[in-house]
Amino acid sequence: MDLPQTQTLQLSLERGVLTVTLNRPEAKNALSPTMIAELTGVFDAVRASADVRAVILRGAGGHFCAGGDLKEMMAGGLKPPGAGEADPIVEYSRRFGRMLHKASTLPAVVIAICEGAVLGGGFGLACVSDIAFAHAEAKFGLPETTRGLPPAQIAPFVVERIGLTQARRLCLTGAQFRGTRALELGLVHEVFTAEDELQVKLADTLKQVLECAPHANAVTKEIILGVAQRDMDVLLDQAAHKFAACVRGTEAPEGILAFMQKRKPKWANA
Repeated sequence: MDLPQTQTLQLSLERGVLTVTLNRPEAKNALSPTMIAELTGVFDAVRASADVRAVILRGAGGHFCAGGDLKEMMAGGLKPPGAGEADPIVEYSRRFGRMLHKASTLPAVVIAICEGAVLGGGFGLACVSDIAFAHAEAKFGLPETTRGLPPAQIAPFVVERIGLTQARRLCLTGAQFRGTRALELGLVHEVFTAEDELQVKLADTLKQVLECAPHANAVTKEIILGVAQRDMDVLLDQAAHKFAACVRGTEAPEGILAFMQKRKPKWANA
């Protein structure tokens, strides 16, 4: 596999294992449009290659991913599209959802290393992994609703990962929790407290993965993911339009501004 050129990702392929490091540490690896596009391109390349057996997702600088880059999203403006024009906010939201769906359905085994901030879109990436490790003190959460937004493209994958009951609570409260609780919820499979401990666990897992036949693993994933038998693209299309409506509503501008000003939004002070 020829590794694509990327600005926001570091890529390393060794013995069938592709390590993808989200590399915007100054922004806690928040998902910019460029990063979303580059991740999509990498996942497409993995799908087209027989060289990659496993994909490791990790973040640079001690954080996995702090979610979507709200500053870049808001920079595009909130003006509704004209007649016959594509809605840029819908397109932004759907590009993110398509990237998550591609990661979820990769024939290769996807392993997420969750450290530091695992929020919003980063939480979504953890949910579409096949295997996830978390630092015991990693901070997980879905803060979208505290900023006036729905976790539109993330919520379906959260439900698939941990079930409807827990997803409702997490999505509707914006609650944050640590890696040990993520293990209890079934969001991750193992926790670690130090890098050497992680490397032992990761090496053991990769050994097991590489002992499985690659095509058998790919087919097995396809079967498992087909259990729900629902059209994810239709669901995500609908969610993208709902997301755009919320962005242009009364809550999102206040929620995002409050987040950037490091204060509570108005509804939190009621």
